[in-house]
Amino acid sequence: MSGITIHRLSVLRHLHNIRHVGKSSIQCTATSYRHYSNGAGETDLVVIGSGPGGYVAAIKAAQLGLKTVCIEKNATLGGTCLNVGCIPSKALLNNSHYFHMAQSDFKNRGIDVGEVSLNLPNMMAQKEGAVKALTSGIDYLFKQNKVTRIDGHGKITGPNEVAVLHPDGKIKDVVKTKNILLATGSEVTPLSGIDVDEETVVSSTGALSLKKVPKEMVLIGAGVIGLELGSVWQRLGANVVAVEFLSHVGGLGIDMEIAKNFQRILKKQGMKFKMDTKVTGAERTADGIQVNVESVKSGKSEQLNCDTLLVCVGRRPFTDNLGLEDVGISKDNRGRIPVNSRFATSVPSIFAIGDCIDGPMLAHKAEDEGIICVEGIAGGAVHIDYNCVPSVIYTHPEVAWVGKNEEQLKEEGVKYKIGKFPFSANSRAKTNADTDGLVKIISDAETDRILGAHIIGPGAGELINEAALAMEYGASSEDVARVCHAHPTCSEAFREANLAAYCGKAINNV
Repeated sequence: MSGITIHRLSVLRHLHNIRHVGKSSIQCTATSYRHYSNGAGETDLVVIGSGPGGYVAAIKAAQLGLKTVCIEKNATLGGTCLNVGCIPSKALLNNSHYFHMAQSDFKNRGIDVGEVSLNLPNMMAQKEGAVKALTSGIDYLFKQNKVTRIDGHGKITGPNEVAVLHPDGKIKDVVKTKNILLATGSEVTPLSGIDVDEETVVSSTGALSLKKVPKEMVLIGAGVIGLELGSVWQRLGANVVAVEFLSHVGGLGIDMEIAKNFQRILKKQGMKFKMDTKVTGAERTADGIQVNVESVKSGKSEQLNCDTLLVCVGRRPFTDNLGLEDVGISKDNRGRIPVNSRFATSVPSIFAIGDCIDGPMLAHKAEDEGIICVEGIAGGAVHIDYNCVPSVIYTHPEVAWVGKNEEQLKEEGVKYKIGKFPFSANSRAKTNADTDGLVKIISDAETDRILGAHIIGPGAGELINEAALAMEYGASSEDVARVCHAHPTCSEAFREANLAAYCGKAINNV
């Protein structure tokens, strides 16, 4: 091992020790924090919203000794993610992949199963069972951690007061509190001129519960949500066409080389694309739905016919009717709540996290913000490195990235080097007959510090967390390349890509 590497490891150990000192101080703060009585007006924190950010924040606050109340307007806890987002979509993605394999891939693996048929109601039931288990699990965690749950719509009526409203808008309860945390999440962004009925014209919510497999499906948007849900129904038998305004798939943040590979693989699977194209309208006809589209470059118009139209042009913050204006909190031009580095709004006792503030709308980003925010309220340090927050698209193959992409570094004028390794040269991927994709590592040209990791391939959503950990501790590509990885595993592709970035050559690829 080189002297430079030994020095780097000693620095990392020093940082590791500092981190543990920081953790200890937070724990001490939590232990010594006053446990307030159950009397009226003695609530320490009211959390509005029980999605990934809100419920995690509420539990952490209670564990730190804060008397905590969580207000939720829906019948079940968990927010969009657990009820009509991340969780149900992953159940359908997983099971539709099994169906696709049984239908078209098992025979290549020496497995003869005869005719394979789809039982869509049973597939939906499995999805709903997973959702119910997880949402009821949050309820159990609330009880075990002594978080008080109140059903209703939370509305701020003062710097230290929240009213709980019935669905008709009448006040059900009023909670006085020292601090308020807004974790209200986001909602589907509507598309002007297209009315969603959640039956034939659907949002992501309706696309999770279709009663039958569409013959023809059009996606408005080829970002994360569109490609995931489009993949589900394409595997189950639908002909899927994705209409995308941008010139690439995958949405914002994706590396362009990865995006090109991604689109190529999805095309091979049967999905069709109309890139650089905008939707100008949609109308119901006797035969289904006619979608009017227009090329962004040429202006040429075209009509697409389908029986299901999925509108997935993104999400917007849910920040209406929260009483923000009544306490002097203004929103930005996108409806988000401005906060400082401690997630405090312009009112010091009111905080906000997750989708309702700036940043990527990711469940794990909201969870981290929730924990860090309440640690700050309890007297601890507040820090998050958004460059180390990973993104994942749960198609097959999966796509994941963390840090900067090549285009961003070029724009910033940062000198970098690249290491790549294809899964076609990885022994585990080869034995699994699942070799589409690659790992791409970008590191600083001078210091070798990892600046970004981009993966398309089997288990990319799991592999990316090694990259996030490495980047959080300031690791170089050499550091990762010198860590022993179990063989045979797909994680060896990650190591080999780091090796290629560090010294210019991988071992198992030329």
